[in-house]
Amino acid sequence: MRQDQIRNVAIIAHVDHGKTTLVDQLFRQSGVFRSNQEVAERLMDSMDLEKERGITITSKNGSFIFHDHWINIIDTPGHADFGGQVERVLRMADGCLLLVDAQEGPMPQTYFVLKKALAVGLPVIVVINKIDKPAARCEWVVDQVFDLFVKLNAPDDILDFPVVYASAKQGISTYNLAQPGTNMEPICRMIVEYIPAPAGSPMNPLQMQVNTLDYSQYLGRLGIGKVVNGTLRINENIVCARRDGTMTPVRIAKIFRFEADQKVATDSATTGEIVAVAGLQDITVGVTFTDPINPSPLPLIDIDPPTISMNFIPNDSPFAGKEGKFVTSRHLDERLKRETLSDVALHVEPLTEGIGFRVSGRGELHLSILIEKMRREGYEVQVTRPQVIMREEDGKLLEPYEELTIDVDDEFKGTVIERLGNLKGQMQEMSQENGMIRLIYKIPTRGLLGFRSQFMTDTKGMGMMNYVFAGYGPHAGEITNRINGVLVAMSECATVAYALFNLQERGKLFLGPGLKVYKGQIIGENSRNSDMVVNPAKGKKLTNMRASGSDENVVLTPPITMSLEECIAYINDDELVEVTPNSIRLRKMTI
Repeated sequence: MRQDQIRNVAIIAHVDHGKTTLVDQLFRQSGVFRSNQEVAERLMDSMDLEKERGITITSKNGSFIFHDHWINIIDTPGHADFGGQVERVLRMADGCLLLVDAQEGPMPQTYFVLKKALAVGLPVIVVINKIDKPAARCEWVVDQVFDLFVKLNAPDDILDFPVVYASAKQGISTYNLAQPGTNMEPICRMIVEYIPAPAGSPMNPLQMQVNTLDYSQYLGRLGIGKVVNGTLRINENIVCARRDGTMTPVRIAKIFRFEADQKVATDSATTGEIVAVAGLQDITVGVTFTDPINPSPLPLIDIDPPTISMNFIPNDSPFAGKEGKFVTSRHLDERLKRETLSDVALHVEPLTEGIGFRVSGRGELHLSILIEKMRREGYEVQVTRPQVIMREEDGKLLEPYEELTIDVDDEFKGTVIERLGNLKGQMQEMSQENGMIRLIYKIPTRGLLGFRSQFMTDTKGMGMMNYVFAGYGPHAGEITNRINGVLVAMSECATVAYALFNLQERGKLFLGPGLKVYKGQIIGENSRNSDMVVNPAKGKKLTNMRASGSDENVVLTPPITMSLEECIAYINDDELVEVTPNSIRLRKMTI
């Protein structure tokens, strides 16, 4: 493969701006699939969680051929909580496509990933997607993108960015809105013209840094990266430069090239190619495969520090071990260590008091996705309320802040502003257009814990909120996230409709009738600010007197069903979320 015909392109975008759909269309129209081949929607979203939530969680690699050019596509996560992966995979790219919604314009996550791309000097092609939306405002969006580039101090050559308009859903793109497109060829031509071929020389000593990891049940762990210099061959003796500076001899057993979304074995890979390699079982992100005679390790990857931590504790509830296969601290230890090998933004350390582990990550979503993956694999675990990671500099206590962007209808503006004021938020900007208000706040990360569900209630499900890490600032003081107490079961029992009917006057219920609960389990929210111990199994007293119409009809209000993220955000410091393969329960820490 000729080096000047290779293009390595990362696609970066905010969540739900159509990035994965665009990749689908590029693959389909390039002819990598047979005409009668059945191809899944959102092909690159291979995880069940990604398909369910409509977001990209892990970076993926694929490729297609366009007019004798081999175009490697690097699909990046759009959420800042998975930014640790964005930082790594941009090392493999020589340019990027910045995808922006034709109605919404650049959003906070767009700012985050674009900042990372500009930091490594990548040329940027701007793709205005979803031009088929009735409320599309393409010219305004281009102006907003330009302002964003200026805000990020982009150099003059990158400020003169090329623009292409597209509807990934319809599979069309065009250079000019006045001339409707018919296919995705304009985007492909733009990639070939504006993205440079990879630098480096096949004659130089070998350099290949592992940026992401994959796993094969036959070959074990696979390291994915770009060959920066030299040529990589099967069964050739090379060395692995580890993160601690040591050199380990290694022999490459297999090399895989990416074709569409599949891995295809090859005997060698030359400069500029993105490949997956097998041969080192304990391979980790950031190591460099290099020449044993003239070793030349590449610079280590700098990763933004975690901002939130949670305690992962073995399940010790009365129902422990009834649903999961892996319940001990040893099981947790092995699983969490395995996760840190592929996710360098995740930090795990044993607790100094008691059994368990302190797990630190980039945000609530980052940690909740890990918990959800573990429960689907058969693990049982209990987790504490998220805590922000504080810093101390020059004797002053600092805490992480987020830049929060909110879009709401004008009628909800007052409620949202009052709520954010109570959470120590500082308004940075407010703008209005077509009856919609955009608010930009700087707010402590602590203030956002559990805020999303309250925000959706306040705005009747019509508001949009996005946030991105803004840095550390002065400690904002006490923040109260939850005012109400909870209803706690007094003993192990099965819930009864009659008891729940009487309890629903006292607050909101989380469970319906006929469910088994244990002593200390939280079954609802108290209407007052204190906890209340209740008996959800209390039946109606029976007598031998019967009279028509004197018996009450038991009419239950549907219980509140909370997702894993909502449960994690809801609990207080003295409460836990018990997560098993089939259940998510709230409980008091001490029963």
